[in-house]
Amino acid sequence: QVQLVESGGGLVQAGGSLRLSCAASGRTFSRYAMGWFRQTPGKGRELVARINWSSGSSYYSDSVKGRFTISRDNAMNTVYLQMNSLKPEDTAVYYCAARGLNSDDYVYWGQGTQVTVSS
Repeated sequence: QVQLVESGGGLVQAGGSLRLSCAASGRTFSRYAMGWFRQTPGKGRELVARINWSSGSSYYSDSVKGRFTISRDNAMNTVYLQMNSLKPEDTAVYYCAARGLNSDDYVYWGQGTQVTVSS
């Protein structure tokens, strides 16, 4: 069982930066690939970044590539999303999630943190 708690969201002007954190409970955190998703009203959740258990592999959606960086600190049971050059279209609720050990499905989710980018 893994419990996830996001923090770091807020209101920022376009061009600014935010760093989201996702603190995980559970001794097996380091075994899970982790992802950051975002969701806006009327749209499904979009995977924006993913990192494997060892930080050796990462993925970014085209919409955030070159602006966002995902990282993790397994000793601190935390995954981060550094968001730079933010745009109004990045406004969303951001969720972190843990992917199942033997599955492509994300099985543990945080409660979400709001990011609002003003123009």
